[in-house]
Amino acid sequence: MFKEIVVAIDGSVQSLRAADRAIELAKISRAYVYVVYAVDSTTSKADVLSTWNSLGITQERKKKFKSVEQCAEKEGVSYEVKIIRGEPANAIVNFAQEVEANLIVIGSRGLSQLQQLVLGSVSHKVLKRATCPVLVIK
Repeated sequence: MFKEIVVAIDGSVQSLRAADRAIELAKISRAYVYVVYAVDSTTSKADVLSTWNSLGITQERKKKFKSVEQCAEKEGVSYEVKIIRGEPANAIVNFAQEVEANLIVIGSRGLSQLQQLVLGSVSHKVLKRATCPVLVIK
């Protein structure tokens, strides 16, 4: 079924649901899971404003992965956490192509509704650009 699954998380409820589903699918198909967090200039600025030192930023980012890592370990799923750089949709699609993923799992919404109207959602952009199947979780 699946051998390499990329799941994009940003700490939102939908992204954590996506991670749960990716782990579920990985367990069934014995796939390897890449848990990715895309950092762009907006994310970096927000991280700096909320945490004033690089150690604090690293710790805050790791908190986003904690529950996902615990779930993967509990289910016996092999995984790797990656922080990738760039505009989120492009970075996720490019990473998936690099690791030859055959599935991307992503939450339907991470940004506020207003930002989605102005910028377009990351999940929508990933759907349009990905060369492998994409599972969008509500």
